[in-house]
Amino acid sequence: MDDDKLKGGQDKLKGMADQAKGAVKEGVGKVTGDTKMKVEGKLDKTKGKAEHAVGEAKDKLRDLRDLRDRE
Repeated sequence: MDDDKLKGGQDKLKGMADQAKGAVKEGVGKVTGDTKMKVEGKLDKTKGKAEHAVGEAKDKLRDLRDLRDRE
């Protein structure tokens, strides 16, 4: 598998990891009353969603390029 095919997947995995990390931080912040931790969690979740979207976009672009190259 070439590196180009891994790029979107790597972004999506990083995004999912950041979303999970953010959910944990946000939960801990809620339970402990730590506003800073809660906000950090929300930011990590947002960052993760953006990274995942970038990975999806890369996959779509790669698929379109592959389709074009087959024609």
